[in-house]
Amino acid sequence: MERIEIGHGSGGKLTRDLIEGLFLKYFKSPELHSLQDATYLPGFEKIAMTTDSFVVQPIFFPGGDIGKLSVAGTVNDLTVSGSVPKFISVSFIIEEGFPISDLERIVSSISKTAESAGVKIVTGDTKVVEKGKCDGIYINTTGIGDVKRELSPKFVKPGDVVIVTGFIGDHGISISLSREEFEVETEIKSDCAPLNSLLVPLFDVPGLRFMRDPTRGGLATVLVELSETSGLGVRIYEDRIPVRDEVRFICDMLGYDPLYLANEGKAVVVVDRKDADRTLEILKSHPLGKNSQVIGEVTEEKGVVLVTSVGGMRRLELLEEDPLPRIC
Repeated sequence: MERIEIGHGSGGKLTRDLIEGLFLKYFKSPELHSLQDATYLPGFEKIAMTTDSFVVQPIFFPGGDIGKLSVAGTVNDLTVSGSVPKFISVSFIIEEGFPISDLERIVSSISKTAESAGVKIVTGDTKVVEKGKCDGIYINTTGIGDVKRELSPKFVKPGDVVIVTGFIGDHGISISLSREEFEVETEIKSDCAPLNSLLVPLFDVPGLRFMRDPTRGGLATVLVELSETSGLGVRIYEDRIPVRDEVRFICDMLGYDPLYLANEGKAVVVVDRKDADRTLEILKSHPLGKNSQVIGEVTEEKGVVLVTSVGGMRRLELLEEDPLPRIC
């Protein structure tokens, strides 16, 4: 392959091939090789760092906007790494002619989301490019967090349980329908939200092993990457996975798989089986976790298997590309 394709930004197989085949060829820092959403900084005690860029289209959608998304995504990447988010930088690339009223709406959303998440915006940058050189506005964020609990696929063990913190696929369907490509009336909103108030209390659970927010590539991609990194397997059960009836209906109609749709306000949590009840109790006591559910367990044999509602077996793999590009 000689040129970048849209699938290289999907979070699936092409993204992994690009990272491992090109970026890691030249970027030699060992901190990069865990391929997690945030890294622990060497030489600094208890500091985690993450960075992300947001190119979602449309920039305003039911349940959020690119501003809210940029803060929530960065807060969540820090939190699932076992850290308490503290500081964020925000950089804008803005297309000439972009309405000031829309920019103010986005900046206001960033401010409100950061305040609600208890993080400070401490630095940033602004660039303006010629009309036609940028699709309205792009945002880059970098976050710094205070590490409270090291979490990693290397801590996962056979017999651990896999929990998802609520309905999956809402964000992907919300973005898809917002693009007005389909004449479907629905009240589905993006689940875009900072998750630190939901997840930080789990740091006190002794058997907490691993967390990840299933954004690009969805739930299936997180589990496949967990399996590949840990060398273990995961078995999940279709009838335990929370999916809204509306999301399932639209997926059936449009040919999407909810397991691979992006989420921006959910987390995958792996804990020791003996701590599963305590974990669910903590999650369900929070509005963002009231639909949390144990969906499966870690197994010894590498690979991810879905047990279907009729008792069949389906092996889950990384997708070549996301069916919905530009979702974050």
